[in-house]
Amino acid sequence: MITRILAVDDEPDLELVLSQKFRKQVRNQEMQLFFAANGVEALQLLQTHGDIDVVLSDINMPEMDGLTLLEKIHALYPLLRVVMVSAYGDMKNIRAALNRGAFDFVTKPIDFADLEITLSKTILAARAIKQAAHNRDRLLAIHRDLEVARQIQQAMVPRSFPASPAFVLSGAMIPAREVGGDFYDFFMIDEERLGFVIGDVSDKGVAAAMFMALSKTLLKSTALKGLPPQECLQELNRVLYFENTAAMFVTIFYGILHLRTGAVDYCNGGHPSPYRLGKDGDLTTLPATGGLALGALDHFEYAAQQTVLQPGEGIFLYTDGVTEAMNRAGEQFTEARLQEHLQTHAHAAPANLIAEVSTQVNAFAGGASQADDITMLALRFG
Repeated sequence: MITRILAVDDEPDLELVLSQKFRKQVRNQEMQLFFAANGVEALQLLQTHGDIDVVLSDINMPEMDGLTLLEKIHALYPLLRVVMVSAYGDMKNIRAALNRGAFDFVTKPIDFADLEITLSKTILAARAIKQAAHNRDRLLAIHRDLEVARQIQQAMVPRSFPASPAFVLSGAMIPAREVGGDFYDFFMIDEERLGFVIGDVSDKGVAAAMFMALSKTLLKSTALKGLPPQECLQELNRVLYFENTAAMFVTIFYGILHLRTGAVDYCNGGHPSPYRLGKDGDLTTLPATGGLALGALDHFEYAAQQTVLQPGEGIFLYTDGVTEAMNRAGEQFTEARLQEHLQTHAHAAPANLIAEVSTQVNAFAGGASQADDITMLALRFG
């Protein structure tokens, strides 16, 4: 299936770089690129090419800027996903873009590894929405449909994991019968630091999925400034509190792995404490940092802790959907069962560890429908 991307920027550099970066995909007819110098040209192209999957748009442009273009796309092409390109650390425009319906963002100067991951997630979401819309009689109800929201939620979590000599990680999310607000993510802050996060929104349904998307995206934006974990959560908490008209909150654990030393700086905002997987099979919970869930209180002072991983050691993060998974008798999986399986498989690769825990949770549940998402992220250093 060919992927069609429209890039909108008044500077010719983006066209040259994208054409060079994706030349193999274009040559193999896996991708088709369109270019416009401003919002007016972009809308004209969209009128003649209705099969475009994703729009990648700069914010600052003549004649029609990116935010205005975003509003018009949202009104005219509600199924089209838009990724905005913003200046580094431009929180004001990033927030404005997200509030106007942007799916995600990248910052200048563009990190093309991050751009490829972002475009991949956006394309998956766009196709999921189009497929769901194709199967429905009323397209105007698409944004309120729980199944579509579930597909969006699934598309927003990473499905591919980088290969690195410094670390190995893997994640999984098993959705509940209702659309929840679980998420996980990871990203390179710079060449020596890996950011990783897991979170859980308090509510269910489409509103929770949208609050999850906002929380995840704003955290990444803040983290890419290079701030320490406690400052990232503090800034995110402030933004979520003032824009939290639905009275939701989100628990978040955010850590930074220093690839040279194995040191992990972390801050916990009301989330279940992750487990540290020792090289000798020891299993311990990471000390708490005393943080509250984000969006509940204004001006809360978050604190950070540090642990140091030796080569071969790791961290297992999860949401309470794992320990609170229920079987048909109404019994919960519990922390004790999770600890037992983590100790048994402590030396397994992250992907295998997650697969094993998932298998055990599913076997325990015995086919019972779950009310909460089951989400895990495993990281191993060295």
